[in-house]
Amino acid sequence: QVHLVESGGGLVQAGGSLRLSCAASGLIFGNYAIDWFRQAPGKEREFVAAITWSGGTTYFADSVKGRFTISRDNAKNTVYLQMNSLKPEDTAVYYCAALATTTQSQSIRYLKPNYWGQGTQVTVSS
Repeated sequence: QVHLVESGGGLVQAGGSLRLSCAASGLIFGNYAIDWFRQAPGKEREFVAAITWSGGTTYFADSVKGRFTISRDNAKNTVYLQMNSLKPEDTAVYYCAALATTTQSQSIRYLKPNYWGQGTQVTVSS
């Protein structure tokens, strides 16, 4: 049984930083790209960042480019989302998702994930 568990969310002031983690189990982690999405109240879920199976290529939404980084440790079956210079508009529930693909292309931004985590709340106060 596959599990994705997000952690690291919380309340932070604008300009602050948080690091989210996505720990995976029950799958061959190196065979999966990992995406992060977020959903704010009353809004649709949106793509935030993605990392290929090897960690060699990353993609970001324009709204977070230059502020967020994504990395992975395949030995620990974990992906990290480092969020810096946080803004109130970053407030949302953040979800990680696993995609069964080893492509390096930016299609990992758009492919339907195979598995989802339960989400972690990030709140940025002004």
